Parts: sequence; structure tokens; C-alpha cells
Amino acid sequence: MPEVNLTTPIAPQARSADVAARHDAQLRKAAESLEASFLAVMLGAAGAQKTPEAFGGGIGEEQFASLLTQAHATAIVKHGGIGLAAKIYAELKDKTDATR
Repeated sequence: MPEVNLTTPIAPQARSADVAARHDAQLRKAAESLEASFLAVMLGAAGAQKTPEAFGGGIGEEQFASLLTQAHATAIVKHGGIGLAAKIYAELKDKTDATR
């Protein structure tokens, strides 16, 4: 295991770049989460949660339909989504960069 020298200071630029990268990742995650929530509502309104009569899954199927719809929405976002997350991220980034 290599030795770690804890007395060597980290350059301020490296610290600020690391903090900025983490902040950007949090903004992107929040934007993607919001897009997924939006898509889940839209998929639900479009009837994605309706179960076909042939399956007859009963109350259990009804309870888990919203979870499946949310999983579908999250998968859509992970594969590019509809572009909403990119717009939200850009706006959040502009707002936070302006306050720095």
C-alpha cells in the first residue's frame, strides 16, 4: 500500500475543481430526477399504468404499477430522455454560477 503524505497541502485550484465537479454532478442528478418524475406522470396520464384485463393481477398489480412506470421513466432518462434534464441542468448551472 503506498504511503499517503497528509502534510502536503492540496492546491486550491485542485480543491475548487473537485468541489465544482461534485456540485455539477449533483445538479445533473437533480435535473435527471426531475425529468424522470415528469415522465412518470406523463406516462401515467397516457395510460401506461393501466393493466390489461387478460392478466387480472388484482390489487397487487395495481399497487406496483406506479413503481413500474417510475422505472420506465428512469430508463428513458438514462437513455437520453426528452431533453428536459439538459435544459434544467443548464438553468441550475447558470443560477449557481451567477451566485459565486
